[in-house]
Amino acid sequence: MSSGTAQLLAALFVAAVMGYPSRRSATDLDATPRTTVTFDELSGVRRFSTRTLNYTTLLLEDERSVLYVGARGAIFALNSSDVADGSHRMIHWEASPEKQLDCLQKGKNNKTECFNHVRFLQRLNSTHLYACGTYAFHPLCTSIDADRFTLPSHFEEGKEKCPYDPSRGYTGLIVDGGLYTATRYEFRSLPDIRRNLHQRPLKTEESPLHWLNDAEFVASVLVRESRDSPVGDDDKIYYFFTERAGEETTSFFDKSQAARVARVARVCKSDLGGKKILQRKWTSFMKARLVCYMPYYEVLRSVCSLDGGGWPSTVFYAAFTLSAQWRTMEASAVCRYSISEVQRAFEGPYMEYQDSARKWSRYDGTVPEPRPGSCITDHSRRKGYNSSQDLPNSVLDFVKLHPLMFEEVKPAGGEPLLVKKNVAYSRLAVDRVRALDGRSYDVLFMGTGDGWIHKAVVLGSGVHIIEEVQVFRDPQPVETLVISRTQRSLYVGAASGILQVPLATCARYASCYDCVLARDPYCAWDGRACRETASADSTVLVQDMQHGNEGCRNSTARVFPPRKNRMVLRGDDVLLPCDQRSNLARAVWLLNGTEAPGAGQDRLRVGVDGLLVMDTLPEHSGEYRCYGEERGLRTLLAAYNLTVLPELPRASATPPPRPPAASQAAGDMKVVYVSAITILVGLCVVLSAVLLYVSCLQKRKGKYILGEPRPSSVELQTVSANCLRKGRGSKEEEEDDEDEDGLAYPDGCLQIIPGEAPTAAVSPAKEPPAAAPPPPPPLPSELTNGVGALPNMLRKMNGNSYMLLQQQEEPLASPLYSASFTEELSKILEKRKHTQLVEKLDESSV
Repeated sequence: MSSGTAQLLAALFVAAVMGYPSRRSATDLDATPRTTVTFDELSGVRRFSTRTLNYTTLLLEDERSVLYVGARGAIFALNSSDVADGSHRMIHWEASPEKQLDCLQKGKNNKTECFNHVRFLQRLNSTHLYACGTYAFHPLCTSIDADRFTLPSHFEEGKEKCPYDPSRGYTGLIVDGGLYTATRYEFRSLPDIRRNLHQRPLKTEESPLHWLNDAEFVASVLVRESRDSPVGDDDKIYYFFTERAGEETTSFFDKSQAARVARVARVCKSDLGGKKILQRKWTSFMKARLVCYMPYYEVLRSVCSLDGGGWPSTVFYAAFTLSAQWRTMEASAVCRYSISEVQRAFEGPYMEYQDSARKWSRYDGTVPEPRPGSCITDHSRRKGYNSSQDLPNSVLDFVKLHPLMFEEVKPAGGEPLLVKKNVAYSRLAVDRVRALDGRSYDVLFMGTGDGWIHKAVVLGSGVHIIEEVQVFRDPQPVETLVISRTQRSLYVGAASGILQVPLATCARYASCYDCVLARDPYCAWDGRACRETASADSTVLVQDMQHGNEGCRNSTARVFPPRKNRMVLRGDDVLLPCDQRSNLARAVWLLNGTEAPGAGQDRLRVGVDGLLVMDTLPEHSGEYRCYGEERGLRTLLAAYNLTVLPELPRASATPPPRPPAASQAAGDMKVVYVSAITILVGLCVVLSAVLLYVSCLQKRKGKYILGEPRPSSVELQTVSANCLRKGRGSKEEEEDDEDEDGLAYPDGCLQIIPGEAPTAAVSPAKEPPAAAPPPPPPLPSELTNGVGALPNMLRKMNGNSYMLLQQQEEPLASPLYSASFTEELSKILEKRKHTQLVEKLDESSV
């Protein structure tokens, strides 16, 4: 068991002890993607990218067929039907060199931070867009004419609308002309929820209690609760974020153990702030804890919402990851929340901070009227409170001190929809699809931190992951997901570019079984192929969303794989491949109609690649069929005819008689081989003897006597102190005795200069090499082992001992070498006297 699994089991044990209501374990809630599509298997994907980076801010306008993209230093307008058709328009909006230098001087990163990262891009009115960028830590905002699509000359200060830091959590909406944003705006400011572009700008309270505690914002959602409201309610903006938790005693947790917790906050669109108390501050701000009922899944990563036709059917999907103390393990949880559950929490009891105990606890005192934090309704208007500025001081004072609600927002069903190990979900998007059975199904697209998309359908209280698709070859987080029902596309924003991915690739399912087992609400079988339900006649389509195994038994368009023949010798091993397209299918092998491996078939092994038959026997011959079994259905995937051949006869000890001619030819060849080997061995012995003899002479005598090529014979020996002592004398004497270009010492001692090998030719075009470096200082006599009188330049250089050729007057005959060899060596030595020094001093001179 891995350490991550052990930690997860320990967390589940804690959950059971603490009374978590989840009825299923994390193992039960985990889901395996049915199919895996790698990057090289993608089809129908369009890509857009330029030299710009960080394509993370997307605005889709389906009615105009435009996808606006905010990136680093640029804003793009793409054709939403095909983002890669080359018809895009571009606005360059780079930070000025002065601002970049100022950013660098503040200690920021000039490779990532000191740029203009476009963080906000929304429709302002019918003619203009509104955009904000970090502008190298000097935020700016501007209005852009959507038709002209050019950068205006006028900019607005953006420090209260856009974050300084491009990596800071941020969310924003434009609602009826007002800009609602949430982030940490300035360098050292506290996180805040603000409203701008409005006659009444508002923000959160900071004293005596901070309404937000180091919050990191994730998303904001507008819910039009004023529509068809029987009580005359107001529209609300919901903010989702993670913040540092105080010690809280709530209805579910006795004491918060998490350093950070997920929250949902709410403000009313018509809030005008207080008249004397909470001036220019929210009077409707409230927040509640968002729980997923899985221990330690507290870090909120993404939230998306879905409106089923009216605001009462609004649902929120949220992705969580493990809190900081679980850094050794990667896992994600997905929960679903209804708008009614969120409202229930905000209509429940409040919490109060107790200074003495330094913790939050339930408030059981008197609650003033009208209810603090609520929007202005018909009931309030009947009492004379037509706006928030009419609220009494007791209500406003209560709002300042009681921003936190006691009840948590609980997930639908009281448990997560999905808990996925080894995955970090970074972004969610959801679509609602009507299937052939008349029901509507929510389809989740979940982007991961390493560039994959998990497509899943919500079935009851669980999730079925239809497929996992690798959309980026290089791992990178999926930053943004936007769904277009008109284009039937999913737009993916990331650091390297924009992708347009089809919502469904039904043609990937080759058979009726594969199409139905996928349980993809976008796809159905029409009798011949798997097609999208939106483009086919629904009367002939087959689809089974609930069970995934009905409708294909009478299908005539069944695909049978070709049968392959395999032959193998007895005793050998053979692998019969079987490619399982579905990760949920189980491989079933039949040998001559009987399931294998069965009793007595211990030589058969079923693996992920196929069936391995080891040490084959004649009884292993037969017909092999591989089926994929999934949800009670079997699909034929491969078929083989295996034939085990008898073993080849082994060679006997006595060879069969050969014809006389063949025997004679074989004998002649054998004589030739033996003769050649004998000759080679003899040559090796002679050469070894010569080398051994030469080595012994050198070791005993220390010198070789060469022949007499000319009147002055030459003796080759190692340099001795005796010869060089003779060479020492007065400076004048040395000058008189120098001959042969200064290469000879007195008393017939000839200096050998290290140079090129004898066979190397000296090119006249080459420049003479640089002079050798100066020699090291002489060693003390006690360390020279008798050679202290040697001149420094001849003692040792690059590990090679230098040698002298001593010229002697009397002729000496050499018993080892012929006269011709002596003459040749003398010529080489004579030539060496004029050879230039070379750079590689470690080459031998002789």
